Amino acid sequence: MPQVGIVLVSHSAKLAEGLAELAQQMAHDVRILPAGGLEDGGIGTSYDLIEKAVQSLLDDGLHVAIFTDLGSATMTVNTLLDMLDDEPVRFIDAPLVEAAIGGAVVAQQGRDLDAVEKEAQRAIALFKKKEK
Repeated sequence: MPQVGIVLVSHSAKLAEGLAELAQQMAHDVRILPAGGLEDGGIGTSYDLIEKAVQSLLDDGLHVAIFTDLGSATMTVNTLLDMLDDEPVRFIDAPLVEAAIGGAVVAQQGRDLDAVEKEAQRAIALFKKKEK
């Protein structure tokens, strides 16, 4: 049984929803919530949408891995993390698509937040190897 849920934060609701759909294909039992765009459907990031997704997972007793697409999404997530007191929520700074898929697969295996982060970080290592 998965113990980690995932929140995907993107400036685009369509991107976050599509990535959640893709990741869900490989991690059927993991709660993967998109938190993309603004409340009105526009491009941007919404603190409220992100907070709602994170809180939903916490309310279900899950630890939370958050992945973002770009700088201001990361800043919004970091602001939220500053407001959470000792909650099992972690921003994982890694390439969004590859990290989310890898993290979801590991979460599907019932692994903990550290293992999800470790797998997501492998995405960075894969990119660095390709650059050389």
